[in-house]
Amino acid sequence: MAAMADAPRYEISVRGRLGETFRGAFPGLDVASDGDNTVLIGPALDQAALHGVLAKIESLGLELLEVRRVPPREKRAGD
Repeated sequence: MAAMADAPRYEISVRGRLGETFRGAFPGLDVASDGDNTVLIGPALDQAALHGVLAKIESLGLELLEVRRVPPREKRAGD
């Protein structure tokens, strides 16, 4: 599990609020609403996995707004 905490994380924003069916298309990613848009959040262990998520967004006809790589979560005392 430590490898997942140390992995880079990505925030991928798409236009619109995703319903349960679309949310289910992205297993392993957290899905959060951001106003009228949706943010998919999670680790991408390699470039192929990231490109797979982006291809799925395209195949579902979703409008990609932004892709951001964010630093790994900081370890807290006791983790």
